Amino acid sequence: MTDLHSHTLFSDGVLLPSELARRAIVKGYEVLALTDHVDHSTIEIVIPALVQAALAINRSMKIKIIPGCEITHIDPSEIGALAVECRKLGARIIVVHGETLVEPVKKGTNRYGLEADIDILAHPGILSDEEAVCAASKGIAVEITSRSGHSLGNGIVAKLWYRHRFPLVVNSDSHAPGDLIDRSFASRLLSASGIAAEDIETVLESSRAFAMERFCRG
Repeated sequence: MTDLHSHTLFSDGVLLPSELARRAIVKGYEVLALTDHVDHSTIEIVIPALVQAALAINRSMKIKIIPGCEITHIDPSEIGALAVECRKLGARIIVVHGETLVEPVKKGTNRYGLEADIDILAHPGILSDEEAVCAASKGIAVEITSRSGHSLGNGIVAKLWYRHRFPLVVNSDSHAPGDLIDRSFASRLLSASGIAAEDIETVLESSRAFAMERFCRG
């Protein structure tokens, strides 16, 4: 299982990075990104902490941990500059909290996020054809999520993936132990979202390849 969106107690999750990693291993995870929420006030605390956690876990556990962040609820016009700073601090995966059906994310967040140096647009319940084209042209992944509420937008993501073929990833957006999913559940989630049975393994394998590119990013 590959999962590129999770949270620890460095933002609004409930576990230490090492605790989350251990539980992910038991769930069958091979790759996990730690992507705690950040804005301008926290990047210099959160990202270096996750970089250090990833180094320690990768030395001692049988899982590949990728340090990253999720840029959340900042003004859309500031996403690009903040993403640059996140990269400088060592984030190998940068997620932007997309325009969702269940949170008051400011309009324009998707567009500015996709124009920035990011890796994943998270759970966009609101996504246009133009934005999907931008994601495809830049190789930015769009997320299908198992997280309650945010998952209401999975159908439109699947529909636009068939139309534009941007990178597609399946993530848990885990905040607590019970949020982690296994590969079997990920397959069923893709099916429920509208991905055809013959495409499910392709999506899961391409998600893993996307993750490994970021893991090897030095």
